[in-house]
Amino acid sequence: MAEHRGEDGYLLDNRQSEAGARFGALAELFDPVTFRHVDRLGIGPGTRCWEVGAGGPSVPLGLAERVGPTGEVVATDIDVSWTAGAAGGVIRVLAHDVAADPPPPGGFDLVHARLVLVHVADRAEALRRMVGALRPGGRLLLEDADPALQPLLCPDESGPEQRLANRLRAGFRTLMAARGADLSYGRTLPRVLREAGLVDVRADAYFPITSPACAVLEDATVRQIRHHLTGQGLATDEEIDRHLANVAAGRLDLATAPMVSAWGRRP
Repeated sequence: MAEHRGEDGYLLDNRQSEAGARFGALAELFDPVTFRHVDRLGIGPGTRCWEVGAGGPSVPLGLAERVGPTGEVVATDIDVSWTAGAAGGVIRVLAHDVAADPPPPGGFDLVHARLVLVHVADRAEALRRMVGALRPGGRLLLEDADPALQPLLCPDESGPEQRLANRLRAGFRTLMAARGADLSYGRTLPRVLREAGLVDVRADAYFPITSPACAVLEDATVRQIRHHLTGQGLATDEEIDRHLANVAAGRLDLATAPMVSAWGRRP
């Protein structure tokens, strides 16, 4: 959930205090989806997993529960400050750039990345390295957003509060695109997995609406990018303060971009 490179550093910098709130909200929203797929793929005792762009600790810890004492989980990220505390036992945490560094050695039964590749400039190279790290029969599970598929923070744009929310979300998309994010990447995952040589490719999509975690995620995200929004003339401080107050008051039905999950097997 990290690997976010920006023009002048990270747009969503792991070193900012709001990053922890973001990772917690993302875990609450998407861990059930991720582990439904992980369990369907048969990840269990003795398997070896690579968690790419781990961000927070929830996915490495969940994988560790499944692989047991005879398995291994390698969790990597450019910035491991929020993952380092999970290291120990079967979990190994490494600072790593998926598009530039060689994969961790040894081969993996599962390679997983969630909300990572949409932000990586050299997505094709990152994907090549992840596929190359799979053992024969190993599974790649990619989960990524598609903000262009459902671009609204408030799909029910019923009043001025919702219109403001959607305008700020449009500003966020503008900032992401300027930093190389592919806002339509999620929908391409089944095709790119097949083109990478994987078989038995399947996919589905999920996006929540009106979850308390959506409000936590929105508050933390807007606070992280506030100076970018104002600096680029995409919003004023008064508009941001008004939006954060609306979020805190619970007056908005907030959604996320759809997260597309796609998985395939290395022959």
